[in-house]
Amino acid sequence: MIVIVGGGQAAAQLVFSLRQGGGQERILLLSEETHLPYQHPPLSKAYLSGAVDRQRLWIRSADFYRDRDIDLRPGQRVVNVDRAALEVHTAAGECFAYDRLALTCGARVRRLAVPGDTLQGVHYLRTLDDADALVHALQDAVNVVVVGGGFLGLEFAAMGTFLGKSVVLLETAAQLIPRVGAACIREFYRARHEQHGVRVHTGVQVAEFAGADGRVREVRCGDGAVHPADVVLVSVGVIPNTELAEAAGLETCNGVLVDAQARSSDPAVVCAGDLAACVQTWAHDTTAAIRLESVQNATDQARTAAATLLGEAPREGTPVPWFWSDQYKLKLQMAGLSGGHDTQVVRGQPDTAAFAVCYFREAQFIAMDSIARPADHAAARKLLARGVALTPEQAADENFALKSLL
Repeated sequence: MIVIVGGGQAAAQLVFSLRQGGGQERILLLSEETHLPYQHPPLSKAYLSGAVDRQRLWIRSADFYRDRDIDLRPGQRVVNVDRAALEVHTAAGECFAYDRLALTCGARVRRLAVPGDTLQGVHYLRTLDDADALVHALQDAVNVVVVGGGFLGLEFAAMGTFLGKSVVLLETAAQLIPRVGAACIREFYRARHEQHGVRVHTGVQVAEFAGADGRVREVRCGDGAVHPADVVLVSVGVIPNTELAEAAGLETCNGVLVDAQARSSDPAVVCAGDLAACVQTWAHDTTAAIRLESVQNATDQARTAAATLLGEAPREGTPVPWFWSDQYKLKLQMAGLSGGHDTQVVRGQPDTAAFAVCYFREAQFIAMDSIARPADHAAARKLLARGVALTPEQAADENFALKSLL
Protein backbone atom coordinates (compact mmCIF):
# COMPACT_ATOMS: atom_id res chain seq x y z
CA MET A 1 0.00 0.00 0.00
CA ILE A 2 1.08 3.57 -0.71
CA VAL A 3 0.38 5.96 2.16
CA ILE A 4 0.34 9.69 1.45
CA VAL A 5 0.58 12.12 4.36
CA GLY A 6 -0.86 15.55 3.53
CA GLY A 7 -3.84 16.93 1.68
CA GLY A 8 -2.68 19.80 -0.53
CA GLN A 9 -1.83 20.36 -4.18
CA ALA A 10 1.05 17.87 -4.16
CA ALA A 11 -1.04 15.12 -2.57
CA ALA A 12 -3.91 15.59 -5.03
CA GLN A 13 -1.57 15.56 -8.03
CA LEU A 14 0.28 12.53 -6.69
CA VAL A 15 -2.80 10.33 -6.43
CA PHE A 16 -4.01 11.51 -9.85
CA SER A 17 -0.63 10.76 -11.46
CA LEU A 18 -0.42 7.35 -9.81
CA ARG A 19 -3.77 6.29 -11.20
CA GLN A 20 -3.19 7.95 -14.56
CA GLY A 21 0.12 6.09 -14.80
CA GLY A 22 -1.59 2.75 -14.30
CA GLY A 23 -0.78 2.20 -10.64
CA GLN A 24 -3.15 -0.36 -9.11
CA GLU A 25 -1.86 -0.43 -5.54
CA ARG A 26 -4.12 0.64 -2.72
CA ILE A 27 -3.68 4.33 -1.92
CA LEU A 28 -4.40 5.78 1.51
CA LEU A 29 -4.36 9.58 1.80
CA LEU A 30 -4.24 10.94 5.35
CA SER A 31 -4.94 14.67 5.59
CA GLU A 32 -4.88 16.67 8.80
CA GLU A 33 -7.39 19.15 7.36
CA THR A 34 -11.05 18.21 7.35
CA HIS A 35 -11.63 19.35 3.75
CA LEU A 36 -11.05 17.78 0.36
CA PRO A 37 -7.69 18.84 -1.15
CA TYR A 38 -8.21 22.38 -2.42
CA GLN A 39 -6.55 25.17 -4.39
CA HIS A 40 -4.63 27.67 -2.28
CA PRO A 41 -4.02 30.65 -4.65
CA PRO A 42 -7.67 31.86 -4.62
CA LEU A 43 -7.66 32.10 -0.82
CA SER A 44 -5.92 35.49 -0.84
CA LYS A 45 -7.89 36.80 -3.81
CA ALA A 46 -11.12 35.59 -5.39
CA TYR A 47 -12.32 33.57 -2.40
CA LEU A 48 -12.12 36.59 -0.09
CA SER A 49 -14.16 38.67 -2.51
CA GLY A 50 -16.79 35.98 -3.01
CA ALA A 51 -15.97 35.57 -6.71
CA VAL A 52 -15.05 31.92 -6.07
CA ASP A 53 -17.15 29.77 -3.77
CA ARG A 54 -16.00 26.83 -1.70
CA GLN A 55 -17.09 24.16 -4.18
CA ARG A 56 -14.86 25.64 -6.89
CA LEU A 57 -11.81 25.35 -4.63
CA TRP A 58 -11.74 21.53 -4.65
CA ILE A 59 -8.95 20.18 -6.84
CA ARG A 60 -10.95 16.99 -7.40
CA SER A 61 -14.45 16.03 -6.29
CA ALA A 62 -15.13 13.41 -3.64
CA ASP A 63 -16.37 11.15 -6.43
CA PHE A 64 -12.96 11.33 -8.13
CA TYR A 65 -11.22 9.71 -5.17
CA ARG A 66 -13.97 7.17 -4.57
CA ASP A 67 -14.21 6.13 -8.22
CA ARG A 68 -10.46 5.50 -8.37
CA ASP A 69 -10.33 3.47 -5.18
CA ILE A 70 -8.40 6.12 -3.28
CA ASP A 71 -9.01 5.90 0.46
CA LEU A 72 -9.20 9.59 1.40
CA ARG A 73 -9.35 10.25 5.14
CA PRO A 74 -9.58 13.92 6.11
CA GLY A 75 -9.04 14.96 9.72
CA GLN A 76 -6.31 12.38 10.31
CA ARG A 77 -3.14 13.86 11.83
CA VAL A 78 -0.11 11.63 11.51
CA VAL A 79 2.08 11.88 14.60
CA ASN A 80 4.75 9.27 13.94
CA VAL A 81 6.46 7.44 11.10
CA ASP A 82 8.11 4.14 12.04
CA ARG A 83 10.42 3.42 9.12
CA ALA A 84 11.69 0.17 10.62
CA ALA A 85 8.18 -1.25 10.92
CA LEU A 86 6.92 0.55 7.78
CA GLU A 87 4.03 2.10 9.72
CA VAL A 88 2.46 5.48 10.32
CA HIS A 89 0.55 6.34 13.49
CA THR A 90 -2.21 8.93 13.86
CA ALA A 91 -3.27 11.15 16.75
CA ALA A 92 -6.46 9.06 16.94
CA GLY A 93 -4.38 5.99 17.78
CA GLU A 94 -4.68 4.25 14.44
CA CYS A 95 -1.76 2.49 12.77
CA PHE A 96 -1.37 1.96 9.03
CA ALA A 97 1.24 -0.19 7.34
CA TYR A 98 2.83 0.99 4.12
CA ASP A 99 5.06 -0.42 1.43
CA ARG A 100 5.98 3.06 0.26
CA LEU A 101 5.33 6.43 1.82
CA ALA A 102 4.87 9.93 0.41
CA LEU A 103 5.25 13.02 2.59
CA THR A 104 3.36 16.03 1.22
CA CYS A 105 2.55 17.77 4.48
CA GLY A 106 3.66 21.20 3.32
CA ALA A 107 4.44 24.15 5.55
CA ARG A 108 2.83 26.32 8.21
CA VAL A 109 2.81 30.07 8.73
CA ARG A 110 5.64 31.77 10.57
CA ARG A 111 4.23 33.52 13.64
CA LEU A 112 5.17 37.05 14.63
CA ALA A 113 6.09 36.96 18.31
CA VAL A 114 5.24 40.42 19.63
CA PRO A 115 3.03 41.53 22.51
CA GLY A 116 -0.63 41.18 21.63
CA ASP A 117 -0.09 38.52 18.99
CA THR A 118 -2.96 36.42 20.37
CA LEU A 119 -5.57 39.19 20.23
CA GLN A 120 -8.74 38.49 18.29
CA GLY A 121 -8.46 40.13 14.88
CA VAL A 122 -4.83 39.15 14.29
CA HIS A 123 -4.94 36.68 11.40
CA TYR A 124 -2.70 34.48 9.30
CA LEU A 125 -3.62 33.03 5.92
CA ARG A 126 -2.57 29.54 4.95
CA THR A 127 -5.62 27.29 5.07
CA LEU A 128 -9.24 27.38 4.01
CA ASP A 129 -10.25 27.77 7.67
CA ASP A 130 -7.95 30.81 7.87
CA ALA A 131 -9.64 32.28 4.79
CA ASP A 132 -13.11 31.64 6.23
CA ALA A 133 -12.14 33.47 9.41
CA LEU A 134 -10.89 36.42 7.36
CA VAL A 135 -14.05 36.57 5.25
CA HIS A 136 -16.07 36.87 8.46
CA ALA A 137 -13.70 39.39 10.06
CA LEU A 138 -13.59 41.67 7.01
CA GLN A 139 -17.36 42.12 6.87
CA ASP A 140 -17.45 44.85 9.52
CA ALA A 141 -13.81 45.97 9.37
CA VAL A 142 -12.85 49.50 8.38
CA ASN A 143 -9.10 49.57 9.01
CA VAL A 144 -6.91 46.73 7.78
CA VAL A 145 -3.19 46.41 8.48
CA VAL A 146 -1.03 44.00 6.51
CA VAL A 147 2.29 42.98 8.06
CA GLY A 148 4.61 41.71 5.33
CA GLY A 149 5.25 42.96 1.81
CA GLY A 150 5.68 39.65 0.01
CA PHE A 151 3.32 38.30 -2.63
CA LEU A 152 0.59 37.12 -0.28
CA GLY A 153 0.64 40.36 1.72
CA LEU A 154 0.36 42.44 -1.45
CA GLU A 155 -2.44 40.29 -2.85
CA PHE A 156 -4.37 40.66 0.39
CA ALA A 157 -3.77 44.43 0.43
CA ALA A 158 -5.13 44.67 -3.11
CA MET A 159 -8.19 42.66 -2.12
CA GLY A 160 -8.68 44.89 0.94
CA THR A 161 -8.89 48.01 -1.23
CA PHE A 162 -11.27 46.19 -3.60
CA LEU A 163 -13.53 45.54 -0.62
CA GLY A 164 -13.44 49.23 0.30
CA LYS A 165 -11.20 48.97 3.36
CA SER A 166 -8.59 51.44 4.53
CA VAL A 167 -5.34 49.50 4.13
CA VAL A 168 -1.89 50.03 5.63
CA LEU A 169 0.99 47.75 4.63
CA LEU A 170 4.09 47.38 6.83
CA GLU A 171 7.31 45.76 5.59
CA THR A 172 10.52 45.30 7.58
CA ALA A 173 12.80 45.34 4.52
CA ALA A 174 13.66 48.51 2.64
CA GLN A 175 11.68 47.35 -0.40
CA LEU A 176 8.62 45.24 -1.18
CA ILE A 177 8.76 41.70 -2.60
CA PRO A 178 12.49 41.05 -2.10
CA ARG A 179 12.04 37.78 -3.99
CA VAL A 180 11.87 39.85 -7.19
CA GLY A 181 15.30 40.70 -8.58
CA ALA A 182 14.50 43.96 -10.40
CA ALA A 183 14.04 47.23 -8.53
CA CYS A 184 11.80 48.58 -11.29
CA ILE A 185 9.23 45.84 -10.64
CA ARG A 186 9.30 46.41 -6.88
CA GLU A 187 8.90 50.16 -7.43
CA PHE A 188 6.12 49.58 -9.96
CA TYR A 189 4.08 47.58 -7.46
CA ARG A 190 4.65 50.03 -4.64
CA ALA A 191 3.40 52.85 -6.87
CA ARG A 192 0.43 50.80 -8.04
CA HIS A 193 -0.62 49.98 -4.45
CA GLU A 194 -0.27 53.60 -3.39
CA GLN A 195 -2.36 54.69 -6.38
CA HIS A 196 -5.12 52.44 -5.06
CA GLY A 197 -4.92 54.02 -1.61
CA VAL A 198 -2.69 51.55 0.25
CA ARG A 199 -0.37 53.36 2.65
CA VAL A 200 2.93 51.53 2.27
CA HIS A 201 5.63 51.77 4.94
CA THR A 202 8.94 49.98 4.41
CA GLY A 203 11.87 49.64 6.79
CA VAL A 204 9.59 49.44 9.83
CA GLN A 205 9.30 46.93 12.66
CA VAL A 206 6.06 45.95 14.35
CA ALA A 207 6.54 46.34 18.09
CA GLU A 208 3.10 45.49 19.45
CA PHE A 209 -0.51 44.68 18.68
CA ALA A 210 -2.57 46.73 21.13
CA GLY A 211 -6.22 46.16 21.88
CA ALA A 212 -9.19 46.36 24.18
CA ASP A 213 -11.65 43.71 25.32
CA GLY A 214 -9.45 41.03 23.80
CA ARG A 215 -9.58 42.53 20.28
CA VAL A 216 -6.85 44.24 18.31
CA ARG A 217 -7.31 48.01 17.89
CA GLU A 218 -3.87 49.28 16.91
CA VAL A 219 -0.56 48.20 15.45
CA ARG A 220 2.36 50.00 17.09
CA CYS A 221 5.71 50.21 15.32
CA GLY A 222 9.24 50.60 16.58
CA ASP A 223 9.50 54.09 15.11
CA GLY A 224 6.58 55.25 17.25
CA ALA A 225 3.95 55.16 14.51
CA VAL A 226 0.51 53.86 15.49
CA HIS A 227 -1.94 52.46 12.93
CA PRO A 228 -5.62 51.77 13.76
CA ALA A 229 -6.61 48.20 12.98
CA ASP A 230 -9.81 46.20 13.03
CA VAL A 231 -8.17 43.32 11.14
CA VAL A 232 -4.47 42.49 10.91
CA LEU A 233 -3.03 39.99 8.44
CA VAL A 234 0.46 38.79 9.28
CA SER A 235 2.33 37.36 6.30
CA VAL A 236 5.99 36.87 7.18
CA GLY A 237 6.78 33.54 5.53
CA VAL A 238 6.30 29.86 6.26
CA ILE A 239 8.12 27.03 8.04
CA PRO A 240 8.27 23.56 6.45
CA ASN A 241 6.60 20.82 8.50
CA THR A 242 9.70 18.67 8.91
CA GLU A 243 8.92 17.32 12.39
CA LEU A 244 7.65 13.92 11.21
CA ALA A 245 10.61 13.45 8.90
CA GLU A 246 13.14 14.54 11.52
CA ALA A 247 11.70 12.21 14.15
CA ALA A 248 11.82 9.39 11.59
CA GLY A 249 15.50 10.04 10.92
CA LEU A 250 15.18 11.38 7.36
CA GLU A 251 17.73 13.93 6.18
CA THR A 252 16.40 17.48 6.41
CA CYS A 253 17.69 21.00 5.85
CA ASN A 254 14.94 23.64 5.68
CA GLY A 255 12.80 20.85 4.28
CA VAL A 256 13.06 17.14 3.58
CA LEU A 257 16.08 16.61 1.33
CA VAL A 258 15.15 14.86 -1.92
CA ASP A 259 16.92 14.11 -5.17
CA ALA A 260 15.71 14.96 -8.67
CA GLN A 261 13.43 11.90 -8.52
CA ALA A 262 11.73 13.13 -5.31
CA ARG A 263 13.37 10.38 -3.24
CA SER A 264 14.30 11.11 0.36
CA SER A 265 17.25 9.54 2.18
CA ASP A 266 15.01 6.48 2.60
CA PRO A 267 14.30 4.89 -0.82
CA ALA A 268 10.83 3.86 0.42
CA VAL A 269 9.88 7.49 1.10
CA VAL A 270 9.26 10.22 -1.49
CA CYS A 271 8.43 13.85 -0.79
CA ALA A 272 6.87 16.64 -2.86
CA GLY A 273 5.62 20.20 -2.55
CA ASP A 274 6.47 22.95 -0.06
CA LEU A 275 8.06 20.41 2.28
CA ALA A 276 10.67 19.13 -0.19
CA ALA A 277 14.13 20.65 -0.59
CA CYS A 278 15.86 19.74 -3.84
CA VAL A 279 18.96 20.80 -5.75
CA GLN A 280 17.57 22.86 -8.64
CA THR A 281 19.11 22.76 -12.11
CA TRP A 282 18.11 26.41 -12.54
CA ALA A 283 19.56 27.82 -9.33
CA HIS A 284 22.73 29.90 -9.12
CA ASP A 285 24.13 27.44 -6.56
CA THR A 286 23.54 23.96 -7.96
CA THR A 287 24.91 22.29 -4.84
CA ALA A 288 22.43 23.66 -2.28
CA ALA A 289 18.95 22.18 -1.90
CA ILE A 290 16.17 24.77 -1.92
CA ARG A 291 12.42 24.72 -1.47
CA LEU A 292 10.11 26.21 -4.08
CA GLU A 293 6.75 27.32 -2.72
CA SER A 294 4.47 27.28 -5.75
CA VAL A 295 1.62 25.35 -7.31
CA GLN A 296 3.82 24.58 -10.31
CA ASN A 297 6.54 23.03 -8.17
CA ALA A 298 4.06 21.01 -6.10
CA THR A 299 2.46 19.69 -9.29
CA ASP A 300 5.69 18.89 -11.12
CA GLN A 301 7.36 17.35 -8.09
CA ALA A 302 4.28 15.20 -7.38
CA ARG A 303 4.36 13.92 -10.96
CA THR A 304 8.02 13.03 -10.49
CA ALA A 305 7.27 11.31 -7.18
CA ALA A 306 4.50 9.30 -8.83
CA ALA A 307 6.85 8.24 -11.63
CA THR A 308 9.35 7.10 -9.01
CA LEU A 309 6.72 5.11 -7.13
CA LEU A 310 5.61 3.52 -10.41
CA GLY A 311 9.19 2.49 -11.21
CA GLU A 312 9.44 4.59 -14.37
CA ALA A 313 12.77 5.64 -15.86
CA PRO A 314 14.41 8.55 -13.99
CA ARG A 315 13.78 12.03 -15.33
CA GLU A 316 16.67 14.34 -16.17
CA GLY A 317 17.02 17.58 -14.24
CA THR A 318 14.24 19.62 -12.67
CA PRO A 319 11.44 21.50 -14.51
CA VAL A 320 11.76 25.23 -15.14
CA PRO A 321 10.28 26.96 -12.07
CA TRP A 322 7.51 29.47 -12.66
CA PHE A 323 5.30 31.52 -10.42
CA TRP A 324 2.56 34.15 -10.64
CA SER A 325 0.82 36.82 -8.60
CA ASP A 326 -2.47 38.62 -9.36
CA GLN A 327 -2.89 42.17 -8.07
CA TYR A 328 -5.29 44.85 -9.37
CA LYS A 329 -6.09 42.83 -12.50
CA LEU A 330 -2.37 42.75 -13.31
CA LYS A 331 -0.58 39.42 -13.54
CA LEU A 332 3.08 39.17 -12.58
CA GLN A 333 4.60 36.00 -14.06
CA MET A 334 8.06 34.70 -13.21
CA ALA A 335 10.00 32.05 -15.12
CA GLY A 336 13.32 30.65 -13.95
CA LEU A 337 15.31 31.76 -10.89
CA SER A 338 16.96 35.18 -11.07
CA GLY A 339 19.29 34.68 -8.10
CA GLY A 340 22.94 35.23 -9.02
CA HIS A 341 22.22 37.28 -12.14
CA ASP A 342 24.83 39.82 -13.23
CA THR A 343 22.81 41.56 -15.94
CA GLN A 344 19.18 42.58 -16.23
CA VAL A 345 17.46 43.98 -19.29
CA VAL A 346 14.10 45.75 -19.32
CA ARG A 347 11.82 44.80 -22.20
CA GLY A 348 9.09 47.39 -22.81
CA GLN A 349 8.27 50.46 -20.74
CA PRO A 350 7.36 50.17 -17.03
CA ASP A 351 5.04 53.18 -17.29
CA THR A 352 2.84 51.22 -19.72
CA ALA A 353 2.09 48.57 -17.06
CA ALA A 354 3.14 45.90 -19.58
CA PHE A 355 6.85 45.13 -19.43
CA ALA A 356 9.34 42.42 -18.59
CA VAL A 357 12.78 42.09 -17.03
CA CYS A 358 15.16 39.47 -18.43
CA TYR A 359 17.99 38.22 -16.23
CA PHE A 360 21.38 36.94 -17.44
CA ARG A 361 24.34 35.31 -15.76
CA GLU A 362 27.60 35.33 -17.72
CA ALA A 363 25.56 36.23 -20.83
CA GLN A 364 23.26 33.21 -20.34
CA PHE A 365 19.52 33.82 -20.09
CA ILE A 366 18.35 32.47 -16.71
CA ALA A 367 15.00 34.07 -15.85
CA MET A 368 12.25 36.53 -16.72
CA ASP A 369 9.77 38.50 -14.64
CA SER A 370 6.93 39.94 -16.71
CA ILE A 371 3.84 42.05 -16.08
CA ALA A 372 0.90 41.71 -18.47
CA ARG A 373 3.08 40.09 -21.16
CA PRO A 374 1.81 36.49 -21.28
CA ALA A 375 3.33 35.74 -24.70
CA ASP A 376 6.80 36.72 -23.47
CA HIS A 377 6.34 34.61 -20.35
CA ALA A 378 5.28 31.56 -22.37
CA ALA A 379 8.22 31.99 -24.75
CA ALA A 380 10.67 32.45 -21.86
CA ARG A 381 9.59 29.19 -20.25
CA LYS A 382 10.17 27.34 -23.51
CA LEU A 383 13.51 29.03 -24.15
CA LEU A 384 14.71 28.11 -20.68
CA ALA A 385 13.44 24.54 -20.90
CA ARG A 386 15.11 23.95 -24.26
CA GLY A 387 18.31 25.82 -23.43
CA VAL A 388 17.89 28.15 -26.40
CA ALA A 389 20.25 31.14 -26.39
CA LEU A 390 18.76 34.62 -25.98
CA THR A 391 21.04 37.65 -26.05
CA PRO A 392 20.55 40.79 -23.95
CA GLU A 393 20.21 42.79 -27.17
CA GLN A 394 17.37 40.56 -28.41
CA ALA A 395 15.69 40.72 -25.03
CA ALA A 396 15.83 44.53 -24.95
CA ASP A 397 14.23 44.86 -28.39
CA GLU A 398 10.51 44.92 -27.68
CA ASN A 399 9.77 44.24 -31.35
CA PHE A 400 11.90 41.10 -31.42
CA ALA A 401 9.63 38.05 -31.21
CA LEU A 402 11.06 35.71 -28.61
CA LYS A 403 9.09 32.81 -30.05
CA SER A 404 11.05 33.17 -33.30
CA LEU A 405 13.97 31.49 -31.50
CA LEU A 406 11.97 28.36 -30.79
